[in-house]
Amino acid sequence: MGPITKFITQNYRHFNAAALKDAAEAYKRHLDKGGKMMVTLAGAMSSAELGISLAEMIRQDKIHAISCTGANLEEDIFNLVAHNDYVRIPNYRELSVDQEMALLEKHLNRVTDTCIPEEQAIRRIEKQILGKWEAASAKGESYFPHQYFYQIIQDGSLEQYYQIDPKNSWMLEAAKKNLPIVVPGWEDSTLGNIFAGHMLQGKIKRDCLKMGVDYMVELANWYMKNECKQGIGFFQVGGGIAGDFPICVVPMLQQDLERDTPKWSYFCQISDSTTSYGGYSGAVPNEKITWGKLDKNSERHIIESDASIVAPLVFAYILNQ
Repeated sequence: MGPITKFITQNYRHFNAAALKDAAEAYKRHLDKGGKMMVTLAGAMSSAELGISLAEMIRQDKIHAISCTGANLEEDIFNLVAHNDYVRIPNYRELSVDQEMALLEKHLNRVTDTCIPEEQAIRRIEKQILGKWEAASAKGESYFPHQYFYQIIQDGSLEQYYQIDPKNSWMLEAAKKNLPIVVPGWEDSTLGNIFAGHMLQGKIKRDCLKMGVDYMVELANWYMKNECKQGIGFFQVGGGIAGDFPICVVPMLQQDLERDTPKWSYFCQISDSTTSYGGYSGAVPNEKITWGKLDKNSERHIIESDASIVAPLVFAYILNQ
């Protein structure tokens, strides 16, 4: 038992702290019994450098699939190649509109207290991935967004730009294992917008990209292939489409394919949304029972806190750090 695990065990005994420990212990039990786990990433967790702990979870086979926003997919790679050029704004709450405009003029895209440098991060990756889009367009091939990222990682073209320890990039670890990734709503991302721009210019063909419904079909095939006695778990970091999209694969298989498919056997969400039955991100896990996503016997947890604080602690506990 490492120092973080020991600290949580000794101190996290009640209230939201106990919810964290209970969820982490249940995650471990689920894996120990042979279960699989999907992790979903909302918000800007990659820019929060969750990769430091997430990459180790992938390395140690504690995660078997990921669903994430297009922003999380690309921002891990942006951080990998441009970390030294990022600018942190600790007093971001006090910025005036003129100061925000000054950041824009410097091509610094702010995510809370962290500014992503356009030229060193976004344009650097655009140059690499555009070549892959163009090659696929010319050959009549089609790939998912995450597969294009895997291509620019695996061909070694980015290595000259690495600015962090590669072991802290979750996308590098995912590429090594060819980890299944689902990216719903990828077009709502910086590179998704860039793809649309190049398509409008006639540089690439729409058919070179698979997404949306294609991802749901891919996920359904993955779910059916990985069904097991212990079941598949669902660990949701934040809310939004990254979680809402993949959790629906179970009722789709059951209700639309009329297949005897087991429901998600473990569910945990880290959320700082106000508990509410009017919004997906704030709905308590029990509501998912009525939609056929969870069973009454599915293990259910919710940790109401900031995911940038909680997720690394949960992962550290699971890893016995």
